[in-house]
Amino acid sequence: MAASDAVMVDAGGREVRVSNPDRVIFPETDRGGPITKLHIAEYYLAVGDGILRALSRRPTTLERWPKGVHPGIVVSTREKGGGDAFFQKRIPRGAPDFVETARIEFPSGRHADEICPTEIAVVAWAAQMGTITFHPWPVRREDVDHPDELRLDLDPQPGKDFADAVRVAAEARVLLGELGYTGFPKTSGGRGVHIYVRIEPRWTFTDVRHAAIAFGRELERRMPGEVTTKWWKEERGERIFIDYNQNARDRTIASAYSIRPRPGAPVSSPLTWDELPDVAPEDFTVATMPARFAEVGDRHAAIDDVAHSLQPLLDLYERDATEGEGDMPYPPDYPKMPGEPKRVQPSRDRDRPR
Repeated sequence: MAASDAVMVDAGGREVRVSNPDRVIFPETDRGGPITKLHIAEYYLAVGDGILRALSRRPTTLERWPKGVHPGIVVSTREKGGGDAFFQKRIPRGAPDFVETARIEFPSGRHADEICPTEIAVVAWAAQMGTITFHPWPVRREDVDHPDELRLDLDPQPGKDFADAVRVAAEARVLLGELGYTGFPKTSGGRGVHIYVRIEPRWTFTDVRHAAIAFGRELERRMPGEVTTKWWKEERGERIFIDYNQNARDRTIASAYSIRPRPGAPVSSPLTWDELPDVAPEDFTVATMPARFAEVGDRHAAIDDVAHSLQPLLDLYERDATEGEGDMPYPPDYPKMPGEPKRVQPSRDRDRPR
């Protein structure tokens, strides 16, 4: 490749080569011009402190779209590989020696050495590899079996939108306050809202998932008809689903500042609680976030200041269990888990009372 076909970018004192810098990754929309591969790399450097705070020392899956986000692009899934876009869970061959890894174990018992960002040059290199979205585990490499982050995913079901998720987030904020927790909200980059809570890395993935179940059930009680923890889509209705399984081992959420593969290159934007009611997800894009970041900094800058005990939510989970509300289904690709109820779609459950 000719030298003119690549540019070098300064990534925290390291020079990172970006090949095909003019390749269009996101086509032009009525809200803005095309976004190139170089734009992606420059965006992540512009929000460097924020994206590194979200990823630092965390095993991270790369969501790669090397051909760009265009109509007709085929995305690989767990069931069928070979697509144009895919999730990279293992460090690719030929990675620079400054790219470090952490070994993680999947529910199947298999393991992988995932990239583990320690400096902004790793993020820039990943962007050069066609990475759009970063999916960090809720653990640090020093202890990959004990999460330090509770993740609350408020997912609008069909018929609901971002405004509905924001309304539920307001009640979630009240509940967090009653528990003595500090929550940090962000847009998902789509219609949802994510709330992160730093926790002491003392509990297992199972414990943290139980805590998310307890939190979701309490929101259901406070907002009946508006919130659900039902795993099966046929039971959710037009409500905000609290996706407790995002806290299961090997389930990840797009990080703060990650670009989402949707028209216009939206990003997952950290917010203050007071900002949340007055924004729209499309306000935050590759084109607009650098100026916002330069003006207000990282809205999650204080996220590491306090780590909370998970015990109040685990006590709530145990209380619910004594009243007959125990564990809930895992995703379909998981092995059968201890204490899990029958994992079958209700409409197909022949033993279910009619």
